[in-house]
This record gives sequence, C-alpha cells and structure tokens, in this order.
Amino acid sequence: MIRLEHVNMVGKDLNRSLRFYRAAFPHWHIRAEGTGEWYGKPRRWLHFGDDFQYLALSDFGEGENRDLTGHSVGLAHIAFAVSNLDALIKRLQDAGFPIHKDGADSAHRKNIYFLDPDGFEVEFTEYLSDLPNERNA
Repeated sequence: MIRLEHVNMVGKDLNRSLRFYRAAFPHWHIRAEGTGEWYGKPRRWLHFGDDFQYLALSDFGEGENRDLTGHSVGLAHIAFAVSNLDALIKRLQDAGFPIHKDGADSAHRKNIYFLDPDGFEVEFTEYLSDLPNERNA
C-alpha cells in the first residue's frame, strides 16, 4: 500500500499558518516541533496533523509564492477530501480567511479553494457519491 504521508511547505510565519490549518482541521494537533538550520539559515519547524498524515511547516521562507494565474513551475494546489464542506467553509471564514475561488459544478461533489497565509492554494472537496466513476468524472 502507498499513501501520502506529509507535504512539506516553507512559509514565513508558523502562527499565521496554524491559524488557517487549525480552522480547516480542528482535530489535528502539533505532532512535533523544533528549530534547526537549513543551508545556513535558522528555521522553526513543526508537524501539524493526525497519527497518519501531516503538514510539515517551516518559517524560513523568503519572497512570494508563485503566481497561481501564471505558468511557472511549482505547486498548483493541495487538496483534501472533507465530510462537511459547508462547516469547513464557515470555520475558515470565521477565522478571517475568504474563499479564493469557487470549484467546478458537479452532481457528485462540491469543492472550493482557499489561499493559506503564504499563498498556497488549498482545495477542499466533499464527495456526494460513493461510486468512484461518479466521484472522478
């Protein structure tokens, strides 16, 4: 079996990042954290998730994230399947994060996109069907 364990993301401010991801995933917690150095630059890092998956977040980023409307190589977005999209949207909006863009119309799923504080686009999808051929259409 192969599964995605973690995504490693470099940002600027871990507290801002945690505000976003705690609103999105209230059941997750900080699994580990520490300080270190990355090629000569000090950094603070933490792992935020559950017992099976997590986001590895660091605070030593410089500059801006890639232009999501452009054609630069880089991460376009990360996506999470959720059981209640409306509740997730409310939590993120209550925490001060507006919807970045609407998802596609589909009879078998609802999705929405937010930007985290460092400009990473995060998609959230609620599937309305248990049938893979409908979910993936």
